Amino acid sequence: MAATKIRNTLIAILGACVLLACAPQGEDSVPRASLTLDEVTIGELQGMMQAGDLSSVQLVDYYIDRIAQLDPQLNSILEINPDVHEIARALDAERLGGQIRSALHGIPVLLKDNIDTADNMHTTAGSLALLDSPTPAEDAFLVRRLRAAGAIILGKTNLSEWANFRSTSSSSGWSGRGGQTHNPYLLDRSPCGSSSGSGVAVAANLTVLAVGTETDGSVVCPAAFNGIVGIKPSLGLISRSGIIPIAHSQDTAGPMARTLTDATLLLNAMVGVDSNDAITTVPGNNGIGDYTQFLRDDGLMGTRIGVVRQLFNDSPALNDLMEMQLEILRAGGATLIDVEFEFMTELNDAENEVLLYEFKTDLNQYLENRGGEMRSLQDLIRFNQDHAEQEMRYFGQELFAQAQAKGDLSEAAYLSALRTAKELSQAKGIDALIAALQLDAFVAPSNDVAWLIDLIGGDGGDYIPSSTLAAVAGYPSITVPAGFIKDLPIGILFFGPAFSEPALIAIAYDYEQRSQARQPPAFLETYK
Repeated sequence: MAATKIRNTLIAILGACVLLACAPQGEDSVPRASLTLDEVTIGELQGMMQAGDLSSVQLVDYYIDRIAQLDPQLNSILEINPDVHEIARALDAERLGGQIRSALHGIPVLLKDNIDTADNMHTTAGSLALLDSPTPAEDAFLVRRLRAAGAIILGKTNLSEWANFRSTSSSSGWSGRGGQTHNPYLLDRSPCGSSSGSGVAVAANLTVLAVGTETDGSVVCPAAFNGIVGIKPSLGLISRSGIIPIAHSQDTAGPMARTLTDATLLLNAMVGVDSNDAITTVPGNNGIGDYTQFLRDDGLMGTRIGVVRQLFNDSPALNDLMEMQLEILRAGGATLIDVEFEFMTELNDAENEVLLYEFKTDLNQYLENRGGEMRSLQDLIRFNQDHAEQEMRYFGQELFAQAQAKGDLSEAAYLSALRTAKELSQAKGIDALIAALQLDAFVAPSNDVAWLIDLIGGDGGDYIPSSTLAAVAGYPSITVPAGFIKDLPIGILFFGPAFSEPALIAIAYDYEQRSQARQPPAFLETYK
């Protein structure tokens, strides 16, 4: 597509500029061959920077070079922050002056392109409809938190357009603005979505960290498909302010990283009480300041974990792999109890109704506040019709049309669906089994093997809906790499009751240290 070619050209030009002329000279310069930072962690980077062996400017240049070299094959990055060198130099100066803001000081982070930034980048949800819209008046709350922590916003990532809530037959990782994102393990395979670019960029070592967003599966699925860690936090832990919405009763941002330690450090920086988002003050949101205290080697010892076998499928390879992971949990001291959730069909139906209603209301409010020509969902529908060659060459906008047909949030159909969705996922679902069996968490496969990309037919293959219960409930889940089938990553998902992040982090970390399943894509070897 034309948009994809333009984007790749711009990134290539920027990369060449960095290589030839744009990188700061003198002490900020570094021979590119002297840096080998594949699979590097935040802790390792901070050690190098504190020792004077690396600067944030050099680190930024390293990733921009890699993006220019590798991303034309992956399509994970939409744009590089044009102010990134200025930001990095300022943070380097602070470090030299003895000021370290947090563990993220000078660390590059990519943002999914549905997260507002009041800077020289776009925020479009991947749609050409918002490419010329006014710059958001202010950063999303989580972006302000990241900047305050000293993180460097490196750029924006591609995504499933409108967070995969436009069509019933879309291809995950495709957007009108960026084209199709590719899985770095096998380029013809899906990266899942909707935080596709964020997952791919982290997996391919194009950044240290990335932020995704999830309504149902949009953090944990691309994290699992791309062999990385993804945390979908409890609703209310991270502010929704400044995130292009699908549904306020489920939407949240979440950290994506190659290790749970790094993901937890990113979580620390994103959490905070926002006066513009009342959900951040809900009862039970205990405001733990540092979640790294729960990264414990004995996190499995004495735990009781429910195994959700109905979320396994009939794949012998997947089931064999998962049985090996369950043995790892048992070896760590966990007691495993098979469990089953009822009402899943009814829950899915209620969720779909809620999302359609909330999408129309929430998006209309966002667009009206944003300003510009696109003020409503109806405006977007007309735009796509008028620009069908660019936006609807492969699939349509059935979900847009279904949402537009809904009324407001006072309608009985919406209120009934919302009550049903929350009751079945919370009181009659997760909470009920936690109480009845004295469980600490649940475990299920995050995914089966990634399916072939099919722009015309849309997503296929065996999708495992293990994200749904926690997503609808507004409860946390964490996916961690669990191994490979046919050279494609498989993740293991842990989820639990509201604000159980401490328990989930402890369990997932102990498992991660025992399994050591993360492996970088072999694709990268071709470009060394």
